[in-house]
Amino acid sequence: MPAPTRSLVQPTSHPLLEKALHEKLQRRNEAGGSLGELEPLAIRLGLMQNTLKPRFRHPHLLVFAGDHGLAVEGLRDPHGRATHETVRMLLTNQLPLTVFARAQQLELSVVDCGMAENLAPHERLLTRKIAHATRNARVTAAMSREQAHAGMRAGMEIGDKLKGNLTIMAGVGVGANESAAMVLARLTETNVRDLIVSGPEMDSDELAHLMVVLHGAQSRHREATEPFDVLAALGGFEIAVMVGVMLMAASKRHLLMIDGIPACAALMVASRIAQPVTDYCVFCRSHSHLGLDQALNLFRASALLELGMESTDGTGATLAWPLVKSAAALLTEVAEGEDAGPSRPAEMGDAPHEPFIEEPPEAPPFADPPLY
Repeated sequence: MPAPTRSLVQPTSHPLLEKALHEKLQRRNEAGGSLGELEPLAIRLGLMQNTLKPRFRHPHLLVFAGDHGLAVEGLRDPHGRATHETVRMLLTNQLPLTVFARAQQLELSVVDCGMAENLAPHERLLTRKIAHATRNARVTAAMSREQAHAGMRAGMEIGDKLKGNLTIMAGVGVGANESAAMVLARLTETNVRDLIVSGPEMDSDELAHLMVVLHGAQSRHREATEPFDVLAALGGFEIAVMVGVMLMAASKRHLLMIDGIPACAALMVASRIAQPVTDYCVFCRSHSHLGLDQALNLFRASALLELGMESTDGTGATLAWPLVKSAAALLTEVAEGEDAGPSRPAEMGDAPHEPFIEEPPEAPPFADPPLY
């Protein structure tokens, strides 16, 4: 019997460091008062980076795009656009998301995980196309196991090459929300309807049609219960690639900002492979979709900002990035005349705060991915 594989995604729990982080903030509070929810966020950032002085470098916004065969059943984009049109608008700075990303000095890349259309090369377009859209999950598996593995490996490659230690994750595509809702529902035994209802004003005929389509797909793949099988049967290429990025980035103790239902579905799959990956995540939102409320509830989480937007996934996380920087600054920035202090509690020694991450063995073609 082979030895169990050790997960390279380590939990962030560290009572000694957490106590030191709390005491450091307490000393700051004596002069400036409490800063509410920024303080637990700052503590989480310190635990993620294993330091009393969390810092971020080269923040990156990744938008993962894919088309879905399920869309032939009459699914539509909330904004009425084809997937390639949304991506083209992202690449040509025609959406608020790109305006905010530039204002916040975030590097933006769009990953073509499986769009039906081919776009011209662009410096911000990463082509990792697994296929030209998934298959119709109501008729057959959305993707083969080989394709699901290929998507995860592509994501691991992207995660391994990230220059920074913070990544915003969002997915777009016609059918992406519905595919993600089915993945979340199956993995958590949740009613898919709760993840689909956008709000009290949702058209009843549209909801009824969606439920027929999604229940048909769920019924066809009722035997799929394991995370990887669920991903292959019901998921999208953008979800598969995001899973790989999340696992690799979390193994390097990077912060992940999760925005939208597709990103939540990817995180749920990743957490079933390596549970501690959720330790490295904060949650954001770009729209008021009630299904996203339910998705966040599955992680017992809330969004950093609630601005009442109805925008492209990733927009809310981009606007929340200054909050994250500010939380880190509570621990890192030094007031005039203040002692800078150590980067680690004395009891932890002087080891560098970013641990050495061993490279995983290269997986053979289409083999089960290693645990991260």
